[in-house]
Amino acid sequence: FLSPCSCHGRAEECIGLCRALMSALNWLLRCAAFYAEKVKEMLEQVAAEGQLKMCLERLGKMLGSTKNRALIHIAQLEEASSWNAVEQSLLKLEESLNSLSNSTLRSQGDGCISLVKSIPTMLSVRSEQLNKTGFPTVHAVVLLEGTMNLTGEIQPLVEQLMMVKRMQRIPSPLFMLEIWKACFVGLIESPEGTEELKWTAFTFLKIPQVLVELKNYPHGDKDFTEDVNCAFEFLLKLTPLLDKADQRCNCNCMSLLLQECSKQGLLSEANMSNLTDKRKADREDAPQLQSAENANIQPNPRLILRAEPTVTNILKTMDADHSKSPEGLLGVLGHMLSGKSLDLLLAAAAATGKLKSFAWKFIKLNEFTKHISTENSKSAPVRALLFDISFLMLCHVAQTYGSEVILSESRPADEVPFFETWMLTCMPEEGKILNPDHPCFRPDSTKVESLVALLNNSSEMKLVQMNWHEVCLSISAAILEILNAWENSVLTFESIQKITDNIKGKVCSMAVCAVAWLVAHVRMLGLDEREKSLQMIRQLATPLYGDNTLQFYNERVVIMSSILEHMCADVLQQTATQIKFPSTGMDTIPYWNLLPPKKPIKEVLTGVFTKVLEKGWVDSRSIHIFNTLLHMGGVYWFCNNLVKELLKETRKEHTLRAVELLYAIFCLDMQQLTLTLLGHILPSLLTDSSKWHTLMDPPGKALAKLSVWCALSSYSSHNKCQTSARQKKRHREDIEDYISLFPLDDTQPSKLMRLLSSNEEDANILSSPNRSMSSSLSASQLHAVSMRDPLNRVLANLFLLISSILGSKTAGTHTQFVQWFMEECVECLEQGSHGSILQFMPFTMVSELVKVSTMSSPKIVLAITDLGLPLGRRVAAKAIAAL
Repeated sequence: FLSPCSCHGRAEECIGLCRALMSALNWLLRCAAFYAEKVKEMLEQVAAEGQLKMCLERLGKMLGSTKNRALIHIAQLEEASSWNAVEQSLLKLEESLNSLSNSTLRSQGDGCISLVKSIPTMLSVRSEQLNKTGFPTVHAVVLLEGTMNLTGEIQPLVEQLMMVKRMQRIPSPLFMLEIWKACFVGLIESPEGTEELKWTAFTFLKIPQVLVELKNYPHGDKDFTEDVNCAFEFLLKLTPLLDKADQRCNCNCMSLLLQECSKQGLLSEANMSNLTDKRKADREDAPQLQSAENANIQPNPRLILRAEPTVTNILKTMDADHSKSPEGLLGVLGHMLSGKSLDLLLAAAAATGKLKSFAWKFIKLNEFTKHISTENSKSAPVRALLFDISFLMLCHVAQTYGSEVILSESRPADEVPFFETWMLTCMPEEGKILNPDHPCFRPDSTKVESLVALLNNSSEMKLVQMNWHEVCLSISAAILEILNAWENSVLTFESIQKITDNIKGKVCSMAVCAVAWLVAHVRMLGLDEREKSLQMIRQLATPLYGDNTLQFYNERVVIMSSILEHMCADVLQQTATQIKFPSTGMDTIPYWNLLPPKKPIKEVLTGVFTKVLEKGWVDSRSIHIFNTLLHMGGVYWFCNNLVKELLKETRKEHTLRAVELLYAIFCLDMQQLTLTLLGHILPSLLTDSSKWHTLMDPPGKALAKLSVWCALSSYSSHNKCQTSARQKKRHREDIEDYISLFPLDDTQPSKLMRLLSSNEEDANILSSPNRSMSSSLSASQLHAVSMRDPLNRVLANLFLLISSILGSKTAGTHTQFVQWFMEECVECLEQGSHGSILQFMPFTMVSELVKVSTMSSPKIVLAITDLGLPLGRRVAAKAIAAL
């Protein structure tokens, strides 16, 4: 019963000590159980009580030391069978103690029993943050998803939110309250039109689904529906926020949400009606919520909730054989085009994950219109309309939700549908530069000639036997010829008007394809050469108002105008030209033109970040500005400048808030920004002594926190292969190849390799010349981690660097930084997650870390070593036994 119990020998001896402690524990438990039984026999009661008291005192003393419990924890993992014996003895002791009349002995015994029971779960005790009520990271992650990623899958978002909840130790009710707060803020501040509908769908359709997924996570012993109820109780107290949302949406948002949550089984009936009544009573005090002029306007949330089942019905209708009743299908599509219904349906489909199949059905419909074997003048207009509507809808979806929604997964090259080919090669998008002389714009010359003749001579477009796909591909070359003829005065302006009327009069898709090429063409011209091309765009964008247009013309023109406006936005901004697009209820492009002219982007970045920091949360407009700046400046520039801003902060509460917001901003492209932060920025700060002063507390500590958060969430989402479509489509030229950047030479035993010795006592391995990187990578070698992966490479290098800093002779803020980094790793550790970033830590680092006073606790050693591996247990036993 020596105290403290230490061992400074080899790892085997230390493991021996662990086993011995466990045997001693078992023996003491059995003794205690034996004497507890004896106490019941009247004859030796007094003597037995004395001996039981001695046993329990010894047990208490032995288990009272965290160090001993940690050593037993290692033994329990090392020898499961012996631990079973301990558990058996524990059960016996519990039974015997229950029937004791002596209450002091009973409570002493209970204390010992709970200490033994706590040994296997030593690492999972986590305290929640109870002193805070606002969590800007959750807020920003939700706003980011709602603003930019409505079509994203639910699972990655759930994982991301759970990650934040764990890292920041947020209690469940406050966590859900923050999600709802963000949704209401998004609803209130979203621009009118499509964006508002997207937010409504996100709040009322997608977030309840997200909560259903969150419900499937283990929540300890708490009831999830109780947490949801509690979150809503908190939300009810934010009356001004709810009133503003109700005013914006023209309905009682809370009651609709409660109904949705109840439908999904997230709330009990009783709780739902109780919350609904409370909100109803609150609303009666706000007379401005029920104004007369809004009485007959249908509120968006109700429309969205109704649109959701309609989407399913439309998908079923479109599965039928089109050739049997094309007219019937046309009726359904015509109905979809009217008023807001298209955007409502698309938003509902996007929020429920059905948009991809929606787009695919339209692509199939568009392909179907190629078949024209036996066509008469009755069926020709129907086919033309089916082609036109499907083409316009697909363009609209690509512009509103991103082209990746339409791109289907790998298909053989000869089966790529027409629309997909056209969109990839000919459709202008933000940040995509097209070449007007690209072969895709130069089809078969005979077809082009006949199309030019047709446009120039006939009074109106013929429909029978018309191959619309070919027309759309030929129109660009035809427009070039017509434009040349006009430039050289072969054609008059009147002829041009007649031609453009012909192009846009029947099938709006032709006008879209023509403008797509004109936009690419205008970009290549000098400012003084652009006049005629721009005039042509103007002509094509003005709708025809005659009697002979085809069915649903006005509805199609509305979509066409919106498509053309998006296509031309870049070019018109460059040339400062105005083109009036007929806006029939369509809003102008939201979040367009965000950056102030003539201001360096670095100033814009620091300005927006300062504003966000003052406010304490990121709004959707700022998210868009950050996203634009990330595209313009590149990952390194973006990350480096934001880290500089963080390091300028000197007040503790400001640095903490900055970390919470920066982590959320980095979610714009977490993978690439993490690679830059851990691969470039940290190493340069840690290895350059002239920069060490920037790593003082509090900014240095905050940067350590940010680095760990980014590393953990990148590593976990990376391992689950869950990057959102938003991040997948980024092409990054500004990140060098990490393999050349970090040459972890697989054959050369360098000094750093020796640092990484997986077994410090085996000198032979160290000196063998062909020890490869993977065999020295501490625990990760045993988890078969691929070193060809950039993130793994960067993490391995960072830990090599940290290890060499710990072992070096000079101390300074950089060594302090390393300590904060490791502390934060331990703070954020998830119980039982051996796939954590700590597996990249060299085993030799453990003994270095224990020398640092704040890291020299048995619990920390258990947390940082990989106890799932025999080698990890030996290292841990050796480090703890020496404490």
